[in-house]
Amino acid sequence: MTVKTANDIREMEKTCRLAAETLAYAKKHVKAGITTNELDKIVHDFILSHDAVPSPLNYHGYPKSICTSLNEVVCHGVPDNTVLREGDIINVDVTVYKHGFHGDTSATIFVGEVSERAKKITDAAFNAMHKGIDQVRPGGMTEDIGFAINKYATSKGFHVVKQIGGHGIGRAFHEEPFVPSFGKKGRGKPLKMWGTITVEPMINETSAEIIEMPIPGSTHHWYKTGDGTLSAQFEHTVLITDTGHQILTLLD
Repeated sequence: MTVKTANDIREMEKTCRLAAETLAYAKKHVKAGITTNELDKIVHDFILSHDAVPSPLNYHGYPKSICTSLNEVVCHGVPDNTVLREGDIINVDVTVYKHGFHGDTSATIFVGEVSERAKKITDAAFNAMHKGIDQVRPGGMTEDIGFAINKYATSKGFHVVKQIGGHGIGRAFHEEPFVPSFGKKGRGKPLKMWGTITVEPMINETSAEIIEMPIPGSTHHWYKTGDGTLSAQFEHTVLITDTGHQILTLLD
């Protein structure tokens, strides 16, 4: 985890605000009939119009500017010609690079009217993320975050993804430490004051093993639930302050 200077934090605040604005802009375009490729192009153009760069594009060969994870896709879904349909849920994951720093955020979005089960897992993912963020403080540990996330998710009858999680972030898109969505209190890696991490739990309906799928030309993979049930995710970039934390990708 890299410790940020006061100037670093000011620059990263601006980048993270742009990431939040980009996600808000993307949400306005999520509707039945649009393809994930069209959504990717809309967001790509928005980012470039703000003199920023979409961090995922060409990152280890990833071919698009955002990740679009639809229904049973857990994460890293690649935009293509899939058409969004009424009742779908889609996680749109946005990362922008500007001012020398990355800002990373995502949300699971409803496509029109969705089922009660879709609402329940989406609400659980949102609340689980905030339960994890509540544990971010100097002197805390990464597994404090994971413990809180897992406790909440299981209390609602859902299951956390253990293989993938949050990460340090700053001048590099992905830094140490790994930020899990499960764990034991007091264990893991220390949270350093003025460090920045992402908290991004992925919550599944069942405990079925997730399936890893290749992305052609990339060292990254996309993932889906093994039984085709739903997955939901939310993500914020969080600064560890002297008294607790500040969510950098939260709009006023």
